Amino acid sequence: MNDAFKALADPTRRKILQLLKDKSMSAGDIAEHFQISKPSMSHHLSILKQAGLVLDERQGQNIIYTLHTTVVADVIGWMFSIVQSDVPVEKHSNDIKKMEESE
Repeated sequence: MNDAFKALADPTRRKILQLLKDKSMSAGDIAEHFQISKPSMSHHLSILKQAGLVLDERQGQNIIYTLHTTVVADVIGWMFSIVQSDVPVEKHSNDIKKMEESE
């Protein structure tokens, strides 16, 4: 969980997650939305991957990044548990997963 919050602390990484919310993308496609160097983009993607917020899969010469919705749901569930301390984190995670499945 600490790695996830560290990853979310950076606005560039939050924007990457926003982009991946809509569709999986290659590192090159993601980089087109930013004015930063390729090594910096690689660093941001590495932090998101280490935190478990994104998954990566090699497709030919490209690496395709996908939002790892299960981990994101767990983080959101934990945050909701602070606001509503009488509801367990697992309940929020399950509610979020149900919403994702219905979309």
